[in-house]
Amino acid sequence: MKDSLQTTPVIGSGIYTIPDIALILGIPYTKVLRWINSFWNDRFANKYQYSYSWNVDLTKAVNFHTLIELFTFYELSQAGVSTRELLKVHDILSEQYSTHYPFATKLILEGLRTDGKKVLFEQKDGSIYTVDGTLQFKLSFVKEFFKNLDFATDSLAMRFWPIGKEKKIVCDPHHQFGQPVIDGTNIQSEILYRMYLAKEPIKFIAELYELPVISVKNAIEFHKTAA
Repeated sequence: MKDSLQTTPVIGSGIYTIPDIALILGIPYTKVLRWINSFWNDRFANKYQYSYSWNVDLTKAVNFHTLIELFTFYELSQAGVSTRELLKVHDILSEQYSTHYPFATKLILEGLRTDGKKVLFEQKDGSIYTVDGTLQFKLSFVKEFFKNLDFATDSLAMRFWPIGKEKKIVCDPHHQFGQPVIDGTNIQSEILYRMYLAKEPIKFIAELYELPVISVKNAIEFHKTAA
């Protein structure tokens, strides 16, 4: 595996507790907790001898790449792919691409498709095959995943735009430990939202933090959607 072992928080890798993950990705808290404990901390960690989480106060935390993996897992699950299939695919892709984070790797995500049962890959010639190689066939484009991700030169995800790149909210591990911030700043979106909930006018909030009004509106939109 090309990824280094991480047993504690590392600056620039992001710190996301289970409540953070539930908020940012819109996944139920209980599901996040169960998936991290059963899959990332049990199955994957035992197989690869790699720690995917660490303890923070009374909860667990993971890094940015595990956050994105959870998002991939959730999206495919919502599309109808079974947990057994997803775990098998994660194992296969982890070995094939020599990474602990196959579901956060650009080369994989670019070709990722699903028919609602199997996880599929689309090749440049348009052919699509199952990850385990048992079936090859032609299939029309199913779904484009992760247009809201930016990738680093090592092909791993590096930034996530939870409500789209046209909006100003971004999760970047190099800013505020990866918590949602206003793009180009270290201003956390939650701070702006709390002021809004306290009945402060949007224009006042924008002037106070020297932000465009649209940035404040995007912060409010994100937290309202996540609530």
